Parts: sequence; C-alpha cells; structure tokens
Amino acid sequence: MTAVPRAAFTSVTRRLMGQVKIPLIASNRINDPQVAEDVIARGDADMVSMARPFLADAEFVNKAAAGRADAINTCIACNQACPDHIFSMQVASCLVNPFAGHELDVAIEPAAMPKRVAVVGSGPAGLSAATVLAERGHRVTLFEEANEIGGQFNYAKRIPGKEEFGETLRYFGTRLKELGVELRLGRRTAANELGDFDHVVVATGVVPRTPPIPGIDHPKVIGYVDAITGRKPVGTKVALIGAGGIGFDVAELLTHSDAGGPLATYRKEWGIDVGYTANRGGLAEPEMPASPREVWLLQRKATKLGEGLARTTGWAHRLLLQKRGVHMLGGCQYLKIDDAGLHLRVGDDERVLDVDNVVICAGREPRRELVAGLEAAGKPYTLVGGADVAAELDAKRAIWQAAEFAVEF
Repeated sequence: MTAVPRAAFTSVTRRLMGQVKIPLIASNRINDPQVAEDVIARGDADMVSMARPFLADAEFVNKAAAGRADAINTCIACNQACPDHIFSMQVASCLVNPFAGHELDVAIEPAAMPKRVAVVGSGPAGLSAATVLAERGHRVTLFEEANEIGGQFNYAKRIPGKEEFGETLRYFGTRLKELGVELRLGRRTAANELGDFDHVVVATGVVPRTPPIPGIDHPKVIGYVDAITGRKPVGTKVALIGAGGIGFDVAELLTHSDAGGPLATYRKEWGIDVGYTANRGGLAEPEMPASPREVWLLQRKATKLGEGLARTTGWAHRLLLQKRGVHMLGGCQYLKIDDAGLHLRVGDDERVLDVDNVVICAGREPRRELVAGLEAAGKPYTLVGGADVAAELDAKRAIWQAAEFAVEF
C-alpha cells in the first residue's frame, strides 16, 4: 500500500546476506530505478523484484536503461486496480495506467481525422484525456486555472503516506512535453474563448459540497482544502463531517506525528523490529507517537466508517486511526454549529463536541459552469472525471473514463 515507505523490508534480506548460499531477492515497494540501485549498492540484496511497477509502466526497464527515469509512470502502490481487482474477480489493471491488462482489447491508433481539442482542467481525468488524445495525433491545448497541473492530486500528495501521487504528476508533466501538448496555466477559461476548437473536454473536476447545517458559516468551520493546504490553521480539537476517502485522508493528516522520518515512523507505528531483538518474526510492540490533535470522524450513515475504502488497504487506514485515538461515530445527525462547538444527535443521545474547528469533508459536486456557455455556442463537449460524476472522488474511474474517450474520439 502507498503508506508503506519505499524498500521498507530490505532489512530482511540484508540480515541474510552472506548467511545463505543462494542469491537473495528483495521485494515490496521498490518502484524507482534509483531505489533499486541503492538497495543493491547497500548490500541489502543481490537482486530486486518488481511486480506492480510493471503494470504502471511496461517500459520501466527500457526507460531506466536509457536514463529516462523522469518518463516512467511510477506505481503509487494504491492497490485499487491490481489486488483490489483480483479479489473482486476482475482483470488486474492499474490506476495510473488503465491500459494495463487490456493491451489486447484497447489499441491507441492514429486518429483518422486529427482535430483541435481543448481540455479544460488538468486533474487526473484531464491529464489522461490530453495525453492519449495527443498520442493519437490530435492537436491538444490543456487549460488549467491553477499555476500547476494536478487538480485533486495536489491535495492527495500532501497526505502522509500519499506522497507518491506527486510522481504521477511528474510523469504526466513529462508526457505533456513529449507529446507537444500546449499548456495554458493560471487563468480561468470561458466558453467564448474556445471557439477555435473542434471539441472541448470538460475535466473541471469538483467543488466541495456544503451541507445544510445551521451555523455552517461559523468561523469554526473550514473546508477540507483549507485544512489540507494549511491556508487556515486547525486547532487541537477537531470534528470532521464526512468519513469517505477525503475524511480519512484529513484525519490521517491531522493526527500524523513524525517519529524520525517516514520509515522510522512506519516501523514504530506497526511494530517492526528490523534488528530482531525483541520477538520472533521481527515483531515489536507498536509505539504510537502522541497525536497532535483529538479528532472526531463522523458520518450520517449508520454503517461502518470507511466502508467504501479500498478493499486491500482500507482496514489499515481504519486501524491506524483507531490506534491514534480517533473517535469514529456513525449515524450522526448534525444539529448546529456555534461557539460551543458541533451539536449532534446519535440515536437518542444529543451531545456537543467542544471542538476548535469543524472540517467539512461531506462530499463533492461536479463543477460544470463551463457547460452552459458551450451549449449556448453549440460547441460539442464531453464531460470526464469529477465533472461528470462526483459521488466519490475516484481517480481510477476518472483516468480510465478519460482514456477510453480519447481512444475512441
């Protein structure tokens, strides 16, 4: 999973080097040529083994040999389209490379009639659409109102354990240059500026949903974007309204404590003894660093929190937050927010959470303000990603949907 640091388990083979007469192979979360080189140079193993990185990029070895590590589509260890698919009896594929596992079903062929295409929005869906369209020979201009590409991935990469999402943006940045996609950053695009294009791909993403709770405009209330980016300070007692993927990510960020770097923190929190000084199997008593905040993770549904998280990794996210003392409550009715805090009802019990802040993680809505102008001008367009469906942020669906459209356009 993404939260496991790179090459986190090479201590196992290092301990056996020179003790056995066969070559030793290290594996798990080795997804970068330099990491692989470092493992071997340190004497941690004779060889390294990779699996998921080749789903992300079948040309991994060729690009590494050519000194083109920047062009590698890096595995982010999300598990969402590989193990999660396997355990659901689906074809193993890849979130960042939707063509993996479908090489015989989908062909990226030159367009019979190349067109001028505007892609508005450079989140995962926009990047996927722009690169596949350009690969087929269409003349693509990618518009982005921010000063950098990435959309929601720029928030995801700030979450401890999800830093790898930045690698996907690095890959797409390289790919845009290789394919000659014109990139226009830092200005919102209006429909009347797109008259010269044959087609518009609307990949404008989502906007956070504001739930109708009395007091939602209280100074205690902040949005998840402000909490993640640090644009607004977050106090030491926090209630998170919404326990989907965003709610869990924000809870991870707000309760994370660095105990000597990602690798040291991971080993302490999960009880990994690389020196085998405590118990058999390299196990040790977990050491949970003190959380900097007391957090309540809340949802309206009475079902298990995090029920919609990834199949093979969701349990780890829930368990880690529980170990950090996060209060998880389902079946919540939000009554109001005022100076006293968040008033809610759980069953027959009414309570007030005396919190410094209430962070809204209560879903998202498609951002489609461009559509009315396009329709008025009679300009053909296609919705992809969150601009099409924003029920739950789903990069796997967004990237695949955009790529599928681009292959058929």
